[in-house]
Formats: sequence, C-alpha cells, structure tokens
Amino acid sequence: MDLISRPLLNVGIMSGTQIEFSLPKGSVRRQVTLVDGCVCYQGRLYPSLEFNVGSFTLYGVTIGVDFHWERSRDLDYAGILSFIVEGDKITAVNKVDVEEYLLSVISSEMKSSAEVEFLKAHAVISRSWVLSQLRSRREIKAKAARPKGMVDSSKRHIQWFDHEDHTAFDVCADDHCQRYQGLCMAVGENVRTALQETCGEVLVYDGKICDARFSKCCGGTTELFSTCWEDVDYPYLQSVKDPFCDTSDPEILSQVLNDYDLETRDFFRWEQRYTQKALSELVRNRSGVDFGTIEDLVPLERGASGRIKRLLVVGSKRKMEIGKELIIRRWLSESHLKSSAFEISREGTDFVLEGKGWGHGVGLCQIGAAVMASKGYGYKEILAHYYPGSEIEKRYE
Repeated sequence: MDLISRPLLNVGIMSGTQIEFSLPKGSVRRQVTLVDGCVCYQGRLYPSLEFNVGSFTLYGVTIGVDFHWERSRDLDYAGILSFIVEGDKITAVNKVDVEEYLLSVISSEMKSSAEVEFLKAHAVISRSWVLSQLRSRREIKAKAARPKGMVDSSKRHIQWFDHEDHTAFDVCADDHCQRYQGLCMAVGENVRTALQETCGEVLVYDGKICDARFSKCCGGTTELFSTCWEDVDYPYLQSVKDPFCDTSDPEILSQVLNDYDLETRDFFRWEQRYTQKALSELVRNRSGVDFGTIEDLVPLERGASGRIKRLLVVGSKRKMEIGKELIIRRWLSESHLKSSAFEISREGTDFVLEGKGWGHGVGLCQIGAAVMASKGYGYKEILAHYYPGSEIEKRYE
C-alpha cells in the first residue's frame, strides 16, 4: 500500500444568522451576519469568506446538540476559518490537518489522562472513521446521488442520520460525527503519545478503510450497523459480547467521561418512567404527530444487542411504526433516551422503560475499551475484539 499525503479536513463548527469570532484567538471580537444570502463582514458582502491567521475563537458554540448535556462554550481553534452560506444561515468551517483534528477529538471524546493503550485504540478508530467519511463523500459525489435516509408516511416514519447529512463540509464538530472542541481540548502527553505512536494507522478490511463506529457504552453486547443506519452490514462490525463495560470504578470512568458526561451515572443499566399522560404529551411534542393517548409501545424488530430497530406506537387516534434507533430515542425523551435497548412494562397506566447501554452500541464501546486497557490489553487486542477480522495499516507518515 503506497502512502498518501496527510489530508486536510473541513469541519463544520457552528451555524447561525450571526456569528461572533476573534482572530487570532482571544483578540477583539468581530462579527459576520447573513445579509441578502451573503456573508456580511465590516459592511461588505461576500459569497464566502476565509481567514488564515493560525488561530481563532468562536463564541457561543453549542456542544451536545439536543442531548441532555447541551451547553454553550467559547472555543479556540487552530487552522483556517471560513464562513459559508447554507440556506438561511452562515456556517463557520475550520480547515485543519487531520492529526491536529484528532489531537482535539481524542481529548474531547474522553479524558486526556486516560490509559495510553486505550487512547491509541481510539486514535486508530477516529482516524479510520474520518478518512472513511472522506472516501464516502467522494463516492457519493461520483454517483451524483445520496443514500435515502427516510421513509415517511401516515403509517411509517423510518429515519436515520449519518455522514451523508453534511454536504458543505466533511464532518461536523459534535456528537453526530466526532466531538471536536478545538485547542481547549488538544491537551495531554498521553494523547500526544497515542497519536505519535499510531500516526497514519487505520483499520482496514479487504483493503478498504473501516467505517469504525464507536459509542459510550454498549451495555454488554455491541450492535449491528443496520440497526442504526442504512440497511447494510459490515463484516468488521459484528455484534460481540462485551464483558468489560459493566464497571463503576470511578478511576476508569473519570478517564472516559468528561465533566458533562459524568453527569450521567446510570449508563450500563437504567430506568425511565412516564405516566400515560406525560408520555402522550411528550411524543406529540417531540414528533409533531398527535397520537391521542398513547395506549401501547410494541417492539417490532430488535437488533443483536436488543436495541429496538422498529417500534409500533399505538395511540387512541392513530398508530405508527417508527425507527430507527435514534428516532425512537428522540421521540421518547426530552433529549435522547440513553439507548433504544429497553424493555417495556406497565405499572397501572404508567410506562416503565428498563434499558441498557448509552449510545447506538455499534463498534468500540468506550467504557469497555477503557476497562480492557486497565487490565493490560494492548490497543491491537482492543481493536481486534471490537472489529473482528480487521487489520491495521499505515496510510501516511
């Protein structure tokens, strides 16, 4: 395999009709606004605008969009800042070297003080994932067609969200893709060591870079790709048993969970209760569909880990089949249920959801992998466990 040049990524950071920034980072605040479909800066209109000053600050960046830990932060970034117009908003895009991007991603996804072997495993999968997205974008562009991510009718609402949702940049900076919180998270000798010792390494299967998914906690069994996204499955994303992620060890959890993640403690097994009235109002507000009074929730199809892929919502006015797992999690929570791996029972008219895991559960389980590293497993062993049949190749220096 011939080595390639290290790629540059275009990362979408935030969008709005007005964005405040400073460059270089921490200097005087500036502002762009949307005017007549253009970027307005210092009284002049531009179709797009680019600044290459080495570093910059964006103010009021929303992280954890729609999740229960959603909050706003002022964040510093390295690289090039550009502003583009997307519909009725301006989007701030950061053009950055892939390894600089990964330095922030690894520290944004978990604590920079985590075990080096765990961080090395995550460096390889984060690198693999983002390079596979670049390949997918090229393939979609060549085909001039996009995968269909929704089936919507009066009786069915099946939808999934994936990298194809982004058309103006490569990846976004939030949990929809990979957490990327700029220079403030690009810290830690362990992270730098992990990146240096795995530089250019990716997971491959049959010569193709793996779409290496990961989630916070699989709940004991990892899930299949098709349960969450397009109806395809990959040999390296099989459902595997994970005996490692059931831990309450505060030292391990503090390595994997950043400050706002630590607000969630019941990630391996959890429970959510609703009165019938509260559930009916919640589903109506979250879905925009008036089911009347919710009378039943019936799992129609589950994935290999027990995550619900298709759910029948039965109301007094109508019933509808919904999926995939993220839609189920969104419609049954003010933000997101921790996962769609739950059993449904009734106590009188109340609904009780008894669940397991945190996230979609596909690929590497971050908490399980951290436990493996603490027990002395190397990063290659960790990757072999979660991505069976895959191999590691070096694609660039």
